[in-house]
Amino acid sequence: MRKLNFQLYNFRFKNSENKVSIFDAIRKKFIILTPEEWVRQHVVQFLLEEKKYPHSLINVEKVLKVNGLRKRYDVVVYNPDGSIFILIECKAPEIKIAQATFDQIARYNMTMRASFLMVTNGLNHYFCQMDFENEKYHFLEELPNYKLNSL
Repeated sequence: MRKLNFQLYNFRFKNSENKVSIFDAIRKKFIILTPEEWVRQHVVQFLLEEKKYPHSLINVEKVLKVNGLRKRYDVVVYNPDGSIFILIECKAPEIKIAQATFDQIARYNMTMRASFLMVTNGLNHYFCQMDFENEKYHFLEELPNYKLNSL
């Protein structure tokens, strides 16, 4: 897999039936390694190691309903009260981040109502803070670090 625009993290890999799998610390199991999964696992480590979010507040690849359709989000970070703090959309490195990607995460967020959004293909990262009152988002340089009292 190609080098991504993240720090170097230690990952566990497994080979079986000519397929490489990577260990997901959140789901606590090995997942087949695809380019998008490579990005997703870097995001998880970024949240855990750089931003210091606890394992217990992070969830990976779950189904949600958007306008009656079943969709799957990549990563969310919860507030301790169970509301969603950060919604993250991961794309494979060869996928360019375009307006359609922001439209996708914005549609998901109409249901989820996360305070922050992150969109990444592992090479380019975009961070936004939601402004629900004015129905828009503001781009940020970084996501906030975990602080128990600020969530």
